[in-house]
Amino acid sequence: MTTQLDSDDIKGLVLGLALPSMVAQFVSVLYSIVDRMYIGNIAVIGETALAGVGVCGPILTMISAFASLIGIGGGPLVSIRLGQHREKDAEKVLSDCFMTLSAISVLVMAVSFLLKDRLLWWFGASEAVFPYADEYMSWYLSGTVFALLSTGMNQFIICQGYSKTAMRSVLLGAALNIILDPVFIFVLGMNVKGAALATVISQFASCIYVLRFLFSGKSALRIHIKRPEKKNILGVCKLGLTPFLIIAFDNVMLISLNAMITKYGGGQEGDLLLSCNTILQSFMLMITMPLGGITGGTQTILGYNYGARRPDKIRLAQKYIMILGFVFCAVMFAAAQLVPEIFIRIFTRDPAYVDQTARIIRTYTLGVLLLPFQYAITDGFTGMGVFKYAFALSAWRKVVYFACVFLIPPVVGVTNIFYCEPFSDTIGPIVSITVYLTLGRRLLKKL
Repeated sequence: MTTQLDSDDIKGLVLGLALPSMVAQFVSVLYSIVDRMYIGNIAVIGETALAGVGVCGPILTMISAFASLIGIGGGPLVSIRLGQHREKDAEKVLSDCFMTLSAISVLVMAVSFLLKDRLLWWFGASEAVFPYADEYMSWYLSGTVFALLSTGMNQFIICQGYSKTAMRSVLLGAALNIILDPVFIFVLGMNVKGAALATVISQFASCIYVLRFLFSGKSALRIHIKRPEKKNILGVCKLGLTPFLIIAFDNVMLISLNAMITKYGGGQEGDLLLSCNTILQSFMLMITMPLGGITGGTQTILGYNYGARRPDKIRLAQKYIMILGFVFCAVMFAAAQLVPEIFIRIFTRDPAYVDQTARIIRTYTLGVLLLPFQYAITDGFTGMGVFKYAFALSAWRKVVYFACVFLIPPVVGVTNIFYCEPFSDTIGPIVSITVYLTLGRRLLKKL
């Protein structure tokens, strides 16, 4: 099967896959940002309700990690099989991943409903915040199957080179969410429940779009309903374990961050910082999600050429991926340092919240310029199926962050806890670059 991944124009191929994927991820951030923007502007309860949604964030992101376990785990395997011209085997992986992710989605939804209340208390909800967190999460969980299938199976559209089709599926959901949010929240007076319900409907639309494409003749590989092969699923889970654990560690860190803020910030200051942190994490999603789109969307180039044993194309692709990621992060770094207030006022116009959050964003983003190298290297190893390097490098960065979260508040005060991110964003990439220049080169030489 001839594919655009055979192209010798690596720069054009990187741009052709990275830009739509970046836009798709940027738009997908709107799911959470639009919800939080409208919630933060609800009269009287806005700031408290926003803190409640912020507590839900790490839990819901952890649930979405199961989409990465199967989607990002299976996508590189499909790309490698295509590079080896084993199309039938690639189609088997796709079908097995669909059946497995469908079963996981139902199981995760059921378990999440059972543990919902405990999770919210464990993850930092205060007495004032809990009712809003509980309402939002209860409605959001009803769409778990749609969320996981749309996100996870979209990876199999990207890995075939149909990045624009994958982007359109995300655009569809985001557009619906933007339209429905104000209607449900303000016109129908549903408040927090309305925001969650709008998101569920939007995710349902994206899910239908993705599955319709993968079941149709438009897709080079089609889904077939059959019992999954154990060998394929074990291979997918082994490779997908890296992104799954990365997301899991990210959420453990955010949960720890919220918990330490609640513990050392006290009642009023703690709730203030929780609301500020919710806005901060929304801003960080605007950096990390599109950056992940650049490095994740181009994994298929690396996997395909790894399977085809073309190390020269892999090196050239990684060069352009890093350059594109750095340019994007440089723009976002400038925005974070110079004009964070523009973004913050989308959520709240309270001067106390605006001033505090602006300081936090400037602190938290000090190490952003090194992030594209961290992402490109770890996602690159994942795309080539090199599990151990990707996991070790990602885990190291998380360990640094985790240590800072627990050490900073008791030593220099809770307001300085946000320095944990620039520390990890500096030390982590330095180690990753060192590994890439040594072990990475040896790996490519073996091809």
